Amino acid sequence: MSITLTSRVSILIHTPQTYRARLPIWADFVRRQGRFHLSYHPAWLAVLEQGLQHEPYVLEAVEDGELRGILPLALVKSRLFGRFLVSLPYLNYGGIVSDCEETAEHLVDRSIELAARLDTRTLELRQEYELDHPGFITWKGKKVHMRLDLPGTIAELWKQVGSKVRNQIRKGEKAELKVVWDGEKLLDEFYAVFSRNMRDLGTPVYGRRLFRAALEQFPERAEICVIRSGKKPIAAALLTHGWGVTEVPSASSLREYNSTCANMLMYWNLLLRAIERGQQSFDFGRSSPDSPTYKFKEQWGARPAPAVWHYHMRAGHISDMRPDNPRNQRMIRIWKRLPVPLTRVIGPPVMRGIP
Repeated sequence: MSITLTSRVSILIHTPQTYRARLPIWADFVRRQGRFHLSYHPAWLAVLEQGLQHEPYVLEAVEDGELRGILPLALVKSRLFGRFLVSLPYLNYGGIVSDCEETAEHLVDRSIELAARLDTRTLELRQEYELDHPGFITWKGKKVHMRLDLPGTIAELWKQVGSKVRNQIRKGEKAELKVVWDGEKLLDEFYAVFSRNMRDLGTPVYGRRLFRAALEQFPERAEICVIRSGKKPIAAALLTHGWGVTEVPSASSLREYNSTCANMLMYWNLLLRAIERGQQSFDFGRSSPDSPTYKFKEQWGARPAPAVWHYHMRAGHISDMRPDNPRNQRMIRIWKRLPVPLTRVIGPPVMRGIP
């Protein structure tokens, strides 16, 4: 489908049936626009389609046959929560990638029209910068991205992290914990830790299929780190490597092993891995300012960067799906008491419908 805006600019709407052929072209465009996180790679649409059954859509701006901008979107559908159009679910980043503000405005306008055509409750864009558009509510300052500029060597990083962090890393090493790296072979161990931790937090867990899809889609850029105590996995993370930037989209550790500093040892090894690959930056993910996770990341030297999310509301309120909504607090308390095996069964269908 094509919508002509002027004599030269058109917005092409790619559907689940047509988007895959354009992925390599869009990936090249994204990198040329300075988006170096792997989260910006448009092939995540295929991961979300396979792993969460979301319907992918891409708005593509073309002028005189030249690509000027894209907006990847995923349609999230749930009988429990409704329909949402998001760029992009699960990931910290998304939204518009374009070479000028005028093109971005065209893509915003068309995304609002697409949200109406698909009859969604909301349209959500996970940007790093503000959009000046009357149709959007800006959700700013509630979360920030925590990023660390990496030195060139491991020795420099060791000096940089400070004595308190170094002492905790040493404690993890003295606990004789084993650090293991691999891909899909470690998925079961990763998921055992991740699903247990999500239950403890009162949060439904993503299905194993999502992480398998990510590892399959990015075999050279996605990997799993597991920390074992004996044969038992006690901490685990999914690590992704972009072009100069490493991210940790998902990581967890078991609380009863906090005294071993397994989580600190794991993050130390995640940072080492990024340096070994020649990366310049490590993205710890988003956190609420001054929260425990914010302070955990800050102790490594990470600094906040803007997370400016935008919402076009067609029904409901911006806080409806937020964990701090009082209505959701009761469900969180109930979820924490459920058996972990049960949460692995009922959690993924629930989580699939949460934008």
